[in-house]
This record gives sequence, C-alpha cells and structure tokens, in this order.
Amino acid sequence: MEFLDFFVQNREMIYFIILSVFVGVEVIGGVPTVLHTPLMSGANAIHGVVIVGAIIVMLDTDPGNIFGLILGFLAVILGTLNVVGGFVVTDRMLDMFKKK
Repeated sequence: MEFLDFFVQNREMIYFIILSVFVGVEVIGGVPTVLHTPLMSGANAIHGVVIVGAIIVMLDTDPGNIFGLILGFLAVILGTLNVVGGFVVTDRMLDMFKKK
C-alpha cells in the first residue's frame, strides 16, 4: 500500500513528468536531421548541472544510506560520460569542417 500512497501523494509531479516526456518527444521529433547532432552535443555538455546536483545530493546523504550513495555515484559517473561524449562529438564535427 505504501507504493500506492506514494503515487497518490505525488500525482501532480508524476503528471508533470509524463507530460514532459510527451512534450520532449514532440520537440526532438521536430528537429531536422542536420541540426540534431549539434543540438544533442550541446545538450550533453549542459549535463554538467547533473554532475553538480548529484555531488550536492551525495554530500547531503546520510553515510549509512548505501543505496543513495550508490545512485549518486552512478549519476556522477553517467553524467561525466555524457559531458565527455558531448565534447567528443562536437570536436569530431568541428574536425569535419577543417581544411586538409
């Protein structure tokens, strides 16, 4: 019953997340193919905010909360991979425009 209570107490947040997913799919679906890669590499670079947020949450987490610390650690690792990947894609795109 706790599971159902969570949804009842947070239904507005859940509705907002579901609506955000649909809006995001429609916005990304409307982007032309030529612009998709530069926009995604820039969006990946912005994920540095995720890294900072995960670090802040991990600093505020109780040291005995192993599950929370593991999730925070995974968020930092995956956010870092996303940022590095965004810069690698951007660098490779810019290399295509250099004269040989």
